[in-house]
Amino acid sequence: MDKGSGVATQDDVYLPEVLFEFQPKGRYVRVTAIDPRTGIEVVSICDARYSQSMVKNLAVRKLRYVLRKRRAQILGTGRPGRTDLLA
Repeated sequence: MDKGSGVATQDDVYLPEVLFEFQPKGRYVRVTAIDPRTGIEVVSICDARYSQSMVKNLAVRKLRYVLRKRRAQILGTGRPGRTDLLA
């Protein structure tokens, strides 16, 4: 959604729910964000000093990016090249 306008753009990804898994690994945290509707998951590695809300926001942004890329591939509007590296 565009900020403030309330109008959805074509690139919006509908995420009514996101599941998170946090795994502390020393100075870092491994965060997995999962879209339960599609089963697509992404993994982010963040500094353990970041707040949980910041880490969630970063993981959701990455998940939206991957979902947009997958949608573009399905619709045939994606860039050519390797597609098996998106997950």
